[in-house]
Amino acid sequence: MFNKINNLFYPIIMLVSIFSILSALYIEYILSVPVCKLCMYQRIPYIFSIIICFFGFFFPNNKIWICLLIISFVGSLFISGYHIGIENAIFPEFSGCTNDSLNTINKLELLQSLNNFLPNCKDVNFRIFGLSLATINFLISIALAAITIRYFYYEKNK
Repeated sequence: MFNKINNLFYPIIMLVSIFSILSALYIEYILSVPVCKLCMYQRIPYIFSIIICFFGFFFPNNKIWICLLIISFVGSLFISGYHIGIENAIFPEFSGCTNDSLNTINKLELLQSLNNFLPNCKDVNFRIFGLSLATINFLISIALAAITIRYFYYEKNK
């Protein structure tokens, strides 16, 4: 049974990562939900995992790919956990989350800053089943990290 899982591990992780990125892009561009900077940063580990899975699938006997996937998903855990903490007022917002560019007097600069407006990281603009997207990403990251760690121990003891 683990032999079949061994052949499908990288494609499944890649498909989940692609689905996560496409879902975020769909919500942002098709549903027109504005995203904050942390929401954009949360996509980076998934992009890395897609690249890592590509190499892991074609060069499967190297455990470095599994370690890189673990690092990627743990990084995603930290970013999404920090975002959840900001949404729930546990952590203060970092300077990139606030819109200080609206404190200008010049009309042209004000119009330019309105075109580049990003929502604050503490504002939840979209929910699914009552959960913010950062919370959903946190849960997905936990699952992917756990699956990848389990797979690493399987490969290590093989």
